[in-house]
Amino acid sequence: MSFRTRRVLLSAPFYAVFQFFLLKYMFLLICEVNDIYFACAGILIGLMRCIPVFFEEKKSTVGGRFIQTVDGIWMWASLMFLIDVVMIYMFNTFVAIPKFVICLLLAIVPVLGVYNYHKAHQLVVKERVLELENLTHDINIVHLSDVHFGSVRHKQIISQIADKLKELEDTCSLAIISGDLADGSSVVEFDDFDGLKNVEMPIVFTPGNHDFYIGIDSVVEACKNAGIIVLDNDKLEFENLNIYGLTYSFDDILMPTSDEIKNNLNPNSVNIINYHVPYRWDEFSSMGFDIQLSGHTHGGQFYPVVQIANILFKYNKGLFANESGKYIHVTTGVGSMDTPMRWGTDSELVILKLRRK
Repeated sequence: MSFRTRRVLLSAPFYAVFQFFLLKYMFLLICEVNDIYFACAGILIGLMRCIPVFFEEKKSTVGGRFIQTVDGIWMWASLMFLIDVVMIYMFNTFVAIPKFVICLLLAIVPVLGVYNYHKAHQLVVKERVLELENLTHDINIVHLSDVHFGSVRHKQIISQIADKLKELEDTCSLAIISGDLADGSSVVEFDDFDGLKNVEMPIVFTPGNHDFYIGIDSVVEACKNAGIIVLDNDKLEFENLNIYGLTYSFDDILMPTSDEIKNNLNPNSVNIINYHVPYRWDEFSSMGFDIQLSGHTHGGQFYPVVQIANILFKYNKGLFANESGKYIHVTTGVGSMDTPMRWGTDSELVILKLRRK
């Protein structure tokens, strides 16, 4: 049983209880309904959340993916309805709000939902310029992360990425994926990433935390079958770039020592460290890495989590530079975790234009 499956199963009873109270107090704003209906609805939503994960671990199906997607959308809607309901009850303590106004306020959530769902499925290409002193010639690379291939975003997201990368082949030399290519919500089959086979520019990938949840071996095999270069605590020399892929370490996955990481530097090249999480930039830049490429945060993915992510992560999204002329770029990612919704962030591929200073 994967880490994600255990997490879903442990949270399902609490999620069902939360749904009971959310639905009860939401409907109390409009009319009285017997608690038994809310109890049944809470149990049904809890089951819808946990049952498909068993099947998706073994074999991903259209039905399982559909249920997981509906659950993900409703999970987002539940948070929005919670905020909506709390605000309505707060205002109701001072001024009686007419029922038709309450209905209009609640209707905001599904309207926002359509926008959020649409935005999560639109890939945006952005550009950022990095000026580097030890660069021999200008080069463009595509940075992406957090594809989250799984039950909620399946082969269609691989096809979307492949189409965008093919459009960029004439102007970009290399694509780098900073972890979480897989989500952990469904098994990864040998041919699941084959949509990327036709991309002519090299694609480099370094694992993140989600890539381990369903089994890192299957992710690596699917990558190699699709021609993706996997840098697992290893480096690659590409033109004037020395790219070191530092695999995200947690639990019993050991991280290389600082000396082992330093041994992968090349003083005659632009040194890039591909590391899933936007941590330890000061340390890596002092070692000699010119650029750190990260993801993981999703930029918060949607409001109001965006503001929380800005507090939790010092480098939540975007390009940052220090006084030494070193950079960290944190992308908001391509896919979405758990819920296929975005608001206030983009599903992005970023062209990093490396230019001689």
